[in-house]
Amino acid sequence: MSIPPAASCRRAGAGRYKRVRIMGLQSTLFQFFLPPQCPCCEKFSEEGEQGFCSNCLSQIRWIEPPFCSICGIPFISQEVKTHPCGACVTHTRYFTMARALGAFEGSLQEAIHRWKYEGKTYLTSFFAEWIAEGLNRYWKPGSLDLLIPVPLHPLRLRERGFNQALLLVKDLSHRTGIPYRKKILQKRKPTIPQVNLGGVEREKGVRGTFYVADKEELRGTSVLLVDDVYTTGATVNECSKVLLGGGAERVDVLTLAHALRSS
Repeated sequence: MSIPPAASCRRAGAGRYKRVRIMGLQSTLFQFFLPPQCPCCEKFSEEGEQGFCSNCLSQIRWIEPPFCSICGIPFISQEVKTHPCGACVTHTRYFTMARALGAFEGSLQEAIHRWKYEGKTYLTSFFAEWIAEGLNRYWKPGSLDLLIPVPLHPLRLRERGFNQALLLVKDLSHRTGIPYRKKILQKRKPTIPQVNLGGVEREKGVRGTFYVADKEELRGTSVLLVDDVYTTGATVNECSKVLLGGGAERVDVLTLAHALRSS
């Protein structure tokens, strides 16, 4: 008997979901029975070493001032002061400020890809520890009311098996005591993969794809929107626009990495 296309897609998605869950479970089990490995190069760690090996950690380009006061992209020259970059001057930004920990390149990019696409969810605790330090660095205690993850569409969620932004938010909430809400911001329709699209195409692709499901709880709040990577800012900007329209007083953005524009 032939399988209807919709049912076939659901079964395929369920199959991918199970495979990702199994991969994640296997990775977690290996952490108990094998010496810890660097999440980037996968070399076994030296005694007492956890997370990234010293070599891979040294290759991460951490983002430091001076950078754009709005989107957080670092400036090439170290002689200038922090100020809005050209892109933020010429484009409307609905978030007040966005900050990222490191450049999306090299060992950090590799580790995020392993976490996101290979189901290595045990990496969440390492990333959440870093992102908690970033939160404490850029936001004053008591200045944030809610943590909200950038949502995935249910179809993409079934394919991947988890929302990496939600994993970060849950751990971050546990570390900081700031409550999180995973259902306030929803994605109403799937979008094509954004990885190879430019800024204009990304803006068109995400326009109208998000909505607020609970305006009452959002009203008057200061929200921190969390995601893994800030690429062009199109996604977090659209989410911020929707959150402000749904009643939030302010929206800021925090990501693990920022994809830097080539010079």
